[in-house]
Amino acid sequence: MESTAAPSLLPHLWKSALVGGILAILLGILVFIRPGAAIFVTAIFFGAYLLITGISQLVLAFSIRSSVGGRVLLFIGGAAALVLAVLCFINLQNSIELLAIWIGVGFIFRGVATAMSAIGDPLLPGRIWEIIVGIVSVIAGIIMFVAPLEGLVALTQVTGIILIVVGVFEVISAFGIRSDAKKLAAAVSPEGPA
Repeated sequence: MESTAAPSLLPHLWKSALVGGILAILLGILVFIRPGAAIFVTAIFFGAYLLITGISQLVLAFSIRSSVGGRVLLFIGGAAALVLAVLCFINLQNSIELLAIWIGVGFIFRGVATAMSAIGDPLLPGRIWEIIVGIVSVIAGIIMFVAPLEGLVALTQVTGIILIVVGVFEVISAFGIRSDAKKLAAAVSPEGPA
């Protein structure tokens, strides 16, 4: 038994995809042209993230019944996050640099883990590519440490380009959905082909 719910949603689905695509393109252009503004907003959210996670880790450190070592680590992590959050809000430049270092550490950890797991498993399919990805990730992490602001700008501009490309494909998809919705509506309508 066929449902008529899907055809009734399709006219709205293509409009939603079109609007989403246009917004992604506009945001991508804005982020690409003005990476400093995007970094500034991200840095504010990063400071808020550190504040919230710091408070929650401190609360957990004093409220859970786990090993002393686990609670001490939660306390140290929470206290460090709170100190970093305060530094972020005192000087937004600190927040931007901490964000770059945070991203750099993530790249390095991911790179080392990826490369080491590939090196340790000679039967891993695509092993050489995993090693290459690991090395590239470590290099990206080092770049974030050596030139944090430039690294963030480059990362932000790449994100802008990705948003533009995704937006273009969403717009193309919207017109495909609209075309398919018209065909489906014609096929299920009483006057449609039998």
